Amino acid sequence: MYASARTLAAIEDLRAAGCELLELDVTSEQSRVDAVAVIEERHGSVGALVNNAGFSQSGAVESVSLDRARRQFETNVFGPLELCRLVLPGMRRAQRGRIVNVGSMGGKLSFPGAAWYHASKYALEALSDVLRFEVAGFGIQVVLVEPGIIRTEFSATAAGELAETSPDDGPYSGYDAYVGATTVSAYERGLLARLGGEPDRVAKAIQKALAARSPRPRYLVTPSARLLVGLHAVLPDRLWDRMLASTYPRPGA
Repeated sequence: MYASARTLAAIEDLRAAGCELLELDVTSEQSRVDAVAVIEERHGSVGALVNNAGFSQSGAVESVSLDRARRQFETNVFGPLELCRLVLPGMRRAQRGRIVNVGSMGGKLSFPGAAWYHASKYALEALSDVLRFEVAGFGIQVVLVEPGIIRTEFSATAAGELAETSPDDGPYSGYDAYVGATTVSAYERGLLARLGGEPDRVAKAIQKALAARSPRPRYLVTPSARLLVGLHAVLPDRLWDRMLASTYPRPGA
C-alpha cells in the first residue's frame, strides 16, 4: 500500500502503519507520471487508486480570480482525473482495478461563498459517474465517497482564503466575512458540527469501498451529509434559497 502527498513529512506517521510513501503533487504532470511509473514498475499495474486531494477556494463568484478558480480545478478535478487516465491502461491489462474518488456532499448542493469549490465537486461527481459506466466492462469499478462535515483544518483553510479574495472596501466584504465565520462555526459548533464526524469516518468509508466485492456507486459519510443531501433533494429551489437566506446575508440587500 502506498500513501502520497506533496511533502512526505506530512504523512510520515503512515510509514509506521505499513505504507510506502511517495511524493506526489497532483497538480504536476511530471509528479503524477513518476508516481504511477514507480508502482507499475514494481507491481505491473495499480490495483486501486484513491483520489483524496482537495481544498476549498472561498469567496464570492465575482471576487475570485480565474487564476484562483483554475487552481481549484487543477487540485480538485484535473489532477485526480489525470491520475485516473494514467492508471487505467494498466488496470485494463490486468482486467481489474478500483478507483475511489473522494468528492463531497458539496457535489450535490451548494452553499453561498463557496461556488468554485462546489463547481469542482459537481464536476468530479459527473466525471466519476460517466467513468464508472465507461470502464465497468474492463473489470474496473469507480466509486464516489461523499463526506459531509468532517472536523479537520478544512474550515480554517477555507476561511483563510477569503482574506486574499475579498478587499475590505469591496461590495462583498461584509458578506465574505460572514461566510468565513459561518464556515468555521459549521465545523466547530452547532447542529451541523454535532452531525459531522472525524476523519476516520471517511477512512472507514474508503476502506469499505475498496473491500466490498460489489461496492455501491457512492457512499455518503456522516449524518450531516445524509440530512442536507436529503433536504436538498426534496425542497424546491426557492425554498432552499430561503433556508440559506435565514443563515447567510444577501450581498447588497
